[in-house]
Amino acid sequence: MNVAEIKFYDIANGEGVRVSLFVSGCRRHCKGCFNEVAWDFSYGTPYTEEVQEKILTALEPYYMAGLTLLGGDPFEPENRKGLLPLLREFKKRFPQKNVWCFTGYTYENGTIAEQEGEDVKEMLSYIDVLVDGPFVESKKDIRLKFRGSSNQRVLDLKSCISSGNIVLYLT
Repeated sequence: MNVAEIKFYDIANGEGVRVSLFVSGCRRHCKGCFNEVAWDFSYGTPYTEEVQEKILTALEPYYMAGLTLLGGDPFEPENRKGLLPLLREFKKRFPQKNVWCFTGYTYENGTIAEQEGEDVKEMLSYIDVLVDGPFVESKKDIRLKFRGSSNQRVLDLKSCISSGNIVLYLT
């Protein structure tokens, strides 16, 4: 897995001050994507244990609300394998902090639910808020919070999993 960018003090990609990890690699290639450079799986620098520790150390201060994963796409198979150790360690060290994840896949009756592997279920179990759906240029709306187009949703993923229903996160 490669890292496209890390923002150590981000307030745009989730609530509160966060560390945002932009992974490289996305097969969707949405027209008008804000981060087209991160489509390429080889873009950026390799994700290493040292990078992971730097991210976790940056999350230690009390004012850090949590971790955000985006890209590229965190749910690409290559990225899931790299992100799971980070998510496991994050939840172990910071159980009171939250994880936001942005993906072009959709949660229910869509591509996340249809993906194979226990890594998908495990990854979903660590995520608190999921912003799902592909960016659709014709539905772009800059007034929306935490999403680029009106087809995308901000989901309270813990409530979705526990209830079996779609529960929107109220921002």
